[in-house]
Amino acid sequence: MSQSIVGTRRPSVSVPPVAAVRSNKAFAPAAHTPALEEDGSKDRQFVTALARGLDILRAFHAGDGMLGNQEIAARTGLPKPTVARLTHTLTELGYLVYMRRFRKYELGPSVLALGYASLANMDVRHVARGPMQQMAQALNCSVALGGRDRHSMIWLESHRGPSAIGITYDVGSRMPIASTAMGRAYLAVLPEPEKSRLMDSIRRRWRDDWTKTKAGIDRAEKEIAERGFCLSWADWVPELCGVGAPLRSPDGETFYSFGVSAPIYQVSRERLEQEWGPRLVRMAREVRNGLAGRASAPTGHRQLVRA
Repeated sequence: MSQSIVGTRRPSVSVPPVAAVRSNKAFAPAAHTPALEEDGSKDRQFVTALARGLDILRAFHAGDGMLGNQEIAARTGLPKPTVARLTHTLTELGYLVYMRRFRKYELGPSVLALGYASLANMDVRHVARGPMQQMAQALNCSVALGGRDRHSMIWLESHRGPSAIGITYDVGSRMPIASTAMGRAYLAVLPEPEKSRLMDSIRRRWRDDWTKTKAGIDRAEKEIAERGFCLSWADWVPELCGVGAPLRSPDGETFYSFGVSAPIYQVSRERLEQEWGPRLVRMAREVRNGLAGRASAPTGHRQLVRA
């Protein structure tokens, strides 16, 4: 996961060096959650072998490099013989590449093909790009669009102001769902029973700090209901603040959320509440209207616009 504190001007207060930020627990990748833990094994339509194979691919994180069967087994909780069979199969299919010299694996080109196809066909990214760029430029901040991946929000699109200072992430990077404005905004509008299942899973994941985590989620849900956005002030990272707003697809079937962030010395809480939050809500509404118009456009026109 690519991340660093960047900017074109010197901050007015002390900011941790990049090395310190990278070692901070808040920036560590979320612990791997096997598919069976979240989705359960009682569903007769659930294919356990497929879930285990996907868990193998999910065990690889940005910056990891190569992994051996033993490391993969430790990350997934799967028996090593099972991991060996699955890595062999995934290698035959092109999703893993076996580095014989090191006796380890790395992700193969077929994984990239899946990721590219997903991003290229995601209408919300194309519709949101312009409004996100405008907001980042106007407020000199970082603006991101995210979707859920188990206990994390994964960045689908991101933009920064001309001299914005903050944490830089690439598309595909993750942040925790339970302690960020983006993640809490997503949770606030998730329908039942999906929300209850996810909250149970989050409670197990954050069991050591559940009281504080649950309080932050409840507060955000109340803020979303009252004004359409939620506030985060040093909740995830001590140096950062921001606001989050949910985005629901016009058909009501798909959920995303936006997050706007900046160092706490750059913007006041009052400005977050009175300017940034309401502006983010308006942007989310604009994107939703754009998605509705795009969905009603002829297929050929949609392809032409995307190109």
